[in-house]
Parts: sequence; C-alpha cells; structure tokens
Amino acid sequence: MDDKDGAGAASAAALNRPGPAELTRLTGWLAATAIAASTLIMILISAAGPSVSVPAVRRAGGGLPWWHALHLTATFVTVSLWAAMVLGCAGVIAGLVAVARGARPPVRPVIAAAFLAVAGLTVLPPAGSTDSISYAASGRMAVTGHSPYVMTPLQLRRSGDPVGRQMPSAEIPPAWMNAVSVYGPVATADEWGAAELGGTSLARITFWLKLEEAVAFGVVILVLDRLLRADPAMRLRAHLLWSVNPLLLWEVVAGGHIDGLAAVAGLLGVVALRARGRPAEIPVGGAVLAGLLIGVATGTKVEYALFGLAVAWACRRSLRAAAAAAAGFAVVAVPAYLAAGTPAIRVLLTRSNGITWDTMYQLFWRPVLGYTQFSVSSVPPHLVLVSYLLFAAVALLALLRLPDRVPGRPAVTPALALSLAWLFVTAFQRPWYDVMAISLLALYSASRLDWVVLIRLLAGATVYAQAIVTPAEPPWLYDIAQFNGMWLTPGIRLLTTIALVWLCVSGRWGWRSASAASSGRLPELLRIT
Repeated sequence: MDDKDGAGAASAAALNRPGPAELTRLTGWLAATAIAASTLIMILISAAGPSVSVPAVRRAGGGLPWWHALHLTATFVTVSLWAAMVLGCAGVIAGLVAVARGARPPVRPVIAAAFLAVAGLTVLPPAGSTDSISYAASGRMAVTGHSPYVMTPLQLRRSGDPVGRQMPSAEIPPAWMNAVSVYGPVATADEWGAAELGGTSLARITFWLKLEEAVAFGVVILVLDRLLRADPAMRLRAHLLWSVNPLLLWEVVAGGHIDGLAAVAGLLGVVALRARGRPAEIPVGGAVLAGLLIGVATGTKVEYALFGLAVAWACRRSLRAAAAAAAGFAVVAVPAYLAAGTPAIRVLLTRSNGITWDTMYQLFWRPVLGYTQFSVSSVPPHLVLVSYLLFAAVALLALLRLPDRVPGRPAVTPALALSLAWLFVTAFQRPWYDVMAISLLALYSASRLDWVVLIRLLAGATVYAQAIVTPAEPPWLYDIAQFNGMWLTPGIRLLTTIALVWLCVSGRWGWRSASAASSGRLPELLRIT
C-alpha cells in the first residue's frame, strides 16, 4: 500500500468516526437508559414485597402501601440493588458529562420522569432500611400520650399497643428497639401526624411517613428548577444530581428517611438569605425567614444547625442581619423544645453519636491493632473526639477555600462547605445524610466536586442495600458485604476525603461551564417571585 492509499484509508476512518455532537448525543442516551434501568430495578425490588431489603409488615387491609410478595432470595435482591446503584451513579455521571459537552434535552420530560419515579416508590413499602418503622413507633407513642424521648419501641411493643405488636422486632436492630428518639420535636410532630392518619396499622403509618418524604423531595425538585430556570445547563445538572438521581430516590423516597424533610427546610432557609447592592447588604426580612426555616430543619435533625452557622458566617459583617436570623431561629426552636419537654433536650446532651461500621477511620486502627473484624469494643476511646477536631479543621479549610459560585445567596457557599466537612470527616454516617450537601451542590456549576460527592454516595449506598442481615445468606454474599463495609467503602470514603482536601488546597476545582453563577448575574436569576 502506497502513501496515497494509507492517507485515503485514514480519511475514510475519520469520516466514519462519530463527531463531538454524536458522542454527546450517545452519552446522553446512555445516561437516560442507565438511570431509567436503575430506577426500574429499585421499584421492582420494592414492589416484590418482604426481602432482605424490604422489612416485613402486616398488610393494611388492601390499602396502601402496595406490594406483591415474590419471596426473592437475598442473593437476587442484593446483587440486583448493587447493579442498580452502580448503573444509577454511572448514568448520573454520564448525564453530567453530556450536559457539560452541550447536551440540552427538554427539561419538562426530565421533571415528569422524576415525579413518576417518586410516585411509584411512594406507594410501595419502605425499602433499604428499618428506620421508617422506628419513626412509626415514635409517632404512635406521641398519639397515645407518651414521649418518644422517654419510651422505647420495645416498651411500646411490650405495652400491648396494636402498632407495637406489628413491629417485626426480629428484623429491627436491638440498638433501635432499646433507644429513645434522637430526632428533634419537628420530626416528632411529622411522625405524630403520620401516626394519626395511619391509625393502628403500621403499614399505613409508614406509607404516610413516606408520602411526607416524597412531598419534601418533590418540593426540592421544584425549588431547584425555579431557582435555575434561566440557565439551561445548571437546570439540567440540578435535576441529574437530585431529581432523577436513583441513589437519592432510593435513600430518601424508597427508604422514607426523615432527612428529606430536613433537607427541604434547610435548602429554603439557606437560599432565603440574599445579598443586594454594592457593598452587599442583607435584608432583615430575608434573615428572619432564613432563621425560621433553618430552625425547622434543626428541629428535625440537629445536624442542620450547621446551616445556622453558615448563615451566621454570611452575616458576620451585619449585626442586624445576624440578630434577625438568630431571632427567627429562636422563634421556632425554643417553643418546639419547650413543647417536647426536658427529655428532648436531654437527648441532645446525652446521646452517643458513636461510629458507623463502614467508617474510614477503621482503616487506621484495625490493621494496627490486629483486628480482622469490626467491633465497637475495639474502637479507640477518643476516636469520636478526634473526628470532630478533624471536622473543625476541614470545615475551616473549606470555608476559606470553597469558591463562592452563588454570590447572590451568601449562605450557600458556607453551608455547602460545612455540610461537606461534616459528611466526609465525622465518624457516624449514612448515605441518606448526603442530601444535606447535594441539594446545595446543585446550585453550583459543574466541577470535579460532583464526581467526588457522587462516588462517595455510591459507596455508602451499597453498604446499606440490605435492611435486614439474615443468616440464610450464602457465605460468599456475606463475605462480599463484609469486605465492602470494612475495606472497600471505607477506602473510598478516605480517598474522597483526601480529594476534597486536595481540591480546597490546590484550587483545581475544574469548573467546566461558564454559568450565570460565575458571571455575576445569579442574584437576578435566583429571584423567587
């Protein structure tokens, strides 16, 4: 073959190679397919009734929630969910890449698909966790005149209460059965409302709890869409990170975790604080509203007090705004805790945060001390204190180094910085806690931080694919789950924490889009009218 023939062959190959537009379109279709397949698997697993992922509860006489018992094996359920989680995360990342490369599919079908998935998961039984049963027990206690800060689920069961008798105590961790509620009085009020509506049916109570979380999840969808409506790229990215993200749909909607309620109140509180003019001034009314909403979030989960610190940081140059925000917070928090009584306050002061078994810190002490298995008794005595000190250091670093991509909303950047430090560094974590940061991350333009947060979320989600650990599992499946919880996920958590610190120190965030956030137009774009 002469040079002309070689050049001709190369030209023909170049003509047949997909161009940038075709690659972007293909990436978008692959993202949509992966996200749809992941969500469908999660819906089918939930609809198949009791399994290692779906706690068994007595049917509610033909009403909601619905399921058809297929008696799926532990192997099928666990492996299917692992595959769905990997597919879902890969789909979200592929979608982010496609959007960064210029893909602009219509937004309305994306929102419609999100609400369809939310509706499908809402009418099915809780999956991936037994927490909703614990919430139901707390709500029932409140309905019957008892305090969930004094009474335990086991005591409710032994009292002969009809809801207590329906609790599958063999499937619920003993630590939960013997513990009082660790949630705030706003969470207790939500649980009480669900218990009032559900009556004496545990299944119905859990349905109403899930419906509350589904509504909260949907409100965040609408808020993000409204805030970012003028920037198509950021709007699509927000829906990928939150609205159609199968990992979040599983953790918040399918699992019915109360973090969804805290997240929506916290997000609204953070974005309510606005800065206007030059030099920037923070209106007192917005500060009061921010304090009120963050008070609701903190009254649901105390960790959201970090958003209050973010507002204080944002108002550090305006004493009037800081005082107004503090007053708004007190208007909610003080009466709520007074109504709940001293036991609710005592829980805040005496509860042990402990550590979760997939913590990254075990990578340091287990090999050194020669432990091959995780054990609470083997945890170094000052580990929690050390993790808090490291959190403080990383939080300060993030506060100083995280770029302000939302200049018109001065509390967003510090709230994201504090929540990322809390989620990445403290020793007690669950994957559903990550909604605290992801709703705020959606207000940012694309960067390497997206990948770090999503990969970390995927790792944690795989550890909690099972709600119930059963001795009937095949030994090889148990071994894989143990390896994941004690080595793989802790390793990923450690690497992502190092990545977060490196991004803060180096400043190499890799912003991939010149969005309104960096052009100074965001205060106008984010105006809610």
